[in-house]
Amino acid sequence: MNPFVSIRRELHQIPELGFQEFKTQAYLFNYLSTLPEGRMTIKKWETGLFVKVHGLNPTKTIGYRADIDGLPITEETDLPFCSTHEGRMHACGHDFHMSIALGVLTFIVNNPINDDLLFIFQPAEEGPGGAEPMLKSEVMQEWKPDMIIALHIAPEYPVGTIAIKEGLLFANTSELFIDLKGKGGHAAYPHKTNDMIVAACALVSQLQTVIARNVDPLDSAVITIGKITSGTVQNIIAERARLEGTIRTLSAESMVNVKKRVEAIVKGIEVGFECEANIDFGCMYHQVYNQETLTREFMNYIEKSSEMSLYECKEAMTGEDFGYMLKEIPGFMFWLGVSSDYGLHHSKLNPNENAIEQAIQFITSYLVFKDKK
Repeated sequence: MNPFVSIRRELHQIPELGFQEFKTQAYLFNYLSTLPEGRMTIKKWETGLFVKVHGLNPTKTIGYRADIDGLPITEETDLPFCSTHEGRMHACGHDFHMSIALGVLTFIVNNPINDDLLFIFQPAEEGPGGAEPMLKSEVMQEWKPDMIIALHIAPEYPVGTIAIKEGLLFANTSELFIDLKGKGGHAAYPHKTNDMIVAACALVSQLQTVIARNVDPLDSAVITIGKITSGTVQNIIAERARLEGTIRTLSAESMVNVKKRVEAIVKGIEVGFECEANIDFGCMYHQVYNQETLTREFMNYIEKSSEMSLYECKEAMTGEDFGYMLKEIPGFMFWLGVSSDYGLHHSKLNPNENAIEQAIQFITSYLVFKDKK
């Protein structure tokens, strides 16, 4: 078995949530400690790591980011190496991301190139967001790369495929939490209450009009309410309700406008249902925008390569906090095909492990190519 497949399986068993990746950080650090000394410098940051691989004659630094956190999902794959952390799973492929990064790093340490490489093992991509604070850290300011790249597994594409496009790849995203407080009471006396279940249902319906009537039809936006919590028992009118969801837009301007409209609608609910409302937009991720020149060069390299097939994809409403790094550092992100019947964030996600070795070989060959330019 490829050693980095074994590493992926070991990491898959210990998924941890954002800024709780203590076992994961220790695992990565212990592995890195087995590599030749003197060729790299490791610095811990919160529950993540910066690893600078020193070049022979550096003129620039190339960054490579891999996210390391898991999701609050109970795994249902029945794999022999399934998660040992109850209610936690690497359901977004970050175990793949880490093992591929370690494979590339190991190759470069043992086969040094001229330029420096900065490997960033980033916590909390799934929330509350590790990229922005990591970008602002003293370590990053000292070692800030001249360009940066990252990948994300894509279950819908076959192994051996890289999907990418110039410009906008992933959307602007924002969390959405709305709390409603009214007056509860006995189900037999609804006229003496302010029912927050009814208010929540009305609010969900009205929020859908934001996209239908407040967003340019030539633009794209999404509001999804994924969870509603309210009530205690069947014969008590609920005093409180909580709605949890997400907002996604292809433009930063639309995100501002959508939020303003959400705020206006919630104020209307307050008046109409005589209740109190509170909005929390939570964590916001900046769009992933691939720098055109570097992305086109990468796409040209794929086309000339016999290792991978290029697919020019469309932008997606997916959110990724790597966008914060691309906001300040030129670079790109790409999809890596992994051929899974189940998609990202699914409890039965099972990516094809053949993609790991292919990705390691391809990325190292690309970095060697960049080094010779």
